Amino acid sequence: MNLQMIVISPSWKEEESQSYEMQRESSFKPVRCLLATMLCAILLVSPVTVFIFGFHISYPQSFFSFNASISHDQFVMPHSLHTDVSHLQIQLGLLLQQLHNESSESKVLLKFSDQVLRIAISLDKLADSIEKKHQPDKDEVSTVDEDFTNPEEGEGEAEEQVPGGTIFTSGEIRIYISPKQNRQIGKKNFLGVEAITPSIGLACARMATNLDRFMSYKTHGTCPDDSEIAQKLLVHGCDPLPRRRCFTKSPPHYTKPLPINFSLWTQPSNANILWNSYKCKDYSCLVSKETKDRRGFFKCSDCFNLLKQAWNTPTNKSESAEFTIDEVLSLKPGEIRIGLDFSPTTGTFAAIMREKNVTIASSTLNLGAPFNEVIALRGLLPLYTSIGSRLPFFDNTLDIIHSTLFLDGWIGAELLQFVLFDWDRVLRPKGLLWIDRFFCHKEDMKLYLDEFKRLGYKPLLWRVVPKTDKLGDELFFSAVLEKPIRG
Repeated sequence: MNLQMIVISPSWKEEESQSYEMQRESSFKPVRCLLATMLCAILLVSPVTVFIFGFHISYPQSFFSFNASISHDQFVMPHSLHTDVSHLQIQLGLLLQQLHNESSESKVLLKFSDQVLRIAISLDKLADSIEKKHQPDKDEVSTVDEDFTNPEEGEGEAEEQVPGGTIFTSGEIRIYISPKQNRQIGKKNFLGVEAITPSIGLACARMATNLDRFMSYKTHGTCPDDSEIAQKLLVHGCDPLPRRRCFTKSPPHYTKPLPINFSLWTQPSNANILWNSYKCKDYSCLVSKETKDRRGFFKCSDCFNLLKQAWNTPTNKSESAEFTIDEVLSLKPGEIRIGLDFSPTTGTFAAIMREKNVTIASSTLNLGAPFNEVIALRGLLPLYTSIGSRLPFFDNTLDIIHSTLFLDGWIGAELLQFVLFDWDRVLRPKGLLWIDRFFCHKEDMKLYLDEFKRLGYKPLLWRVVPKTDKLGDELFFSAVLEKPIRG
C-alpha cells in the first residue's frame, strides 16, 4: 500500500505542476493581448506628438475645402484626433490596472509597468495640449472684411472662384461648422454622441461670399443689420443659416406688448418694429391706399389691415373658392387643436383659430415687410421658414395644415411633391389638409390636381371656380382633404 502511494505521488505532483502552469499561462493571456494592442498604439504616440507640435495641422479633406493660409491660432482640431487620444488613455488605464493587479514579482514586468506609466503621463500632457489648442480666443474677431456686393453677384463669384468646391474665408464660419466635442472628451452625451456637429444648408457652399459676409462681425458684439442678406441666403437654399455669436439689435424704444385679448386685433406700435430693412418706415404705410405701389411687397396686400377678417362669411359656392373656418372645423368637431398656416400672412388666420381654441403656427418669410414681427406682436407664433425647408415638426403630430396664396401656378410639380409629402409627414392620421384658393392657368389645373390626388386623401370639401380678377384664363382650386391611416 505504501509502495503504491510512493509510485503515484510523483505523477500527481507532475500533473499539479502542469495545471498550475496552465492556469498561470491563461491568467497572462488578457495582459498579453492588451500588451500587443498597446504596443501598436504606443508606437503612434511619438509620431502624433511630433506631427502636432512640429507642423501646422491640415484639416481632413471634406466637402468644404479651406484656404491653406489658415493661421495656427484659428485652426480647430479634428474631432477624430481627440477621440483617438482619448481611446489610448482608456486602454493605457486598463493596462495599468491589470499590471497593478498582477501578483508576479518579475523584474521585467515591473520595469514594463513603470514604462507604461510614463507613457500614460505623457499622453495626458498631450491631451491637455490638444485641448488648449482646440479652444479659440474668446475675443476673436472674424478676419474677413465686409463684402458689400449684392447677394446675387456673390453667388456667381463663389461658383466661378471654386469649381467643384467652396472656400470660406471667415474664421467664424470655420469655427462654427467644426465638430463641438463634449466637455469630457470621449464621453457620449444624452444624445449618444461624443460631439455635436452644427449644420448649415448645402447651398451655402455655393454662396460662400455672402455667407462670409453674413458671418463677419465682432464676437460678443452687436450683430450687423443684415436681415435682408440673411433672408436672401435662406431663399436661395442656404438653410439652415449658421448661428452667430453676436447680439441682435432691438428697437430702441420698445414698449411692452398688449394683453392677448387686445393684441390680436390691435395695430402694433411703430416703436416695436425695426424698420431699417423695409421700404415702409411706419405701420400706416403698410395699410394706406396711397402707398400701395411703394410698400415693397405685393403678396397678401391687405394682410396688415387687421380689421379685415376673412374665413368668417359664407360665400357663393359657384363663385368663390373660399371656405369658412366654422365650415372646416365642423368636419372634425373637437378634434382640431394644433396646426400650421403655410401662407404669406400676418397671423389673421391664426388669430381667428385662437379664438376658437385652436393653436396655429404661422410659417412665412418677411416678403418686403415685417410679417413675422407683426405675427409675434399680435401674441401669435411666427415660424420663419422658407419653402425649401423641411418642417420642424415630428411625424404625425399636427391636426391641420392650411395654405393660401403661397403655392400657386409658379411652382413646379417636383417641388410641389416634396412640399406635399412633407406636409403629409407631419399631419396625423385623419388630420386635415386645407388647400385654400390655389390658382393657376386653366391648362395647368389638371397637372396640379393630379399631384394632390396622388396623396390618396379623402376629399371632404372640393371646389374649382374661375378666377375673375385677371384675364379669365385662371382657375381657383380649394379643398379640405383627410389623411388616411396607413399601416
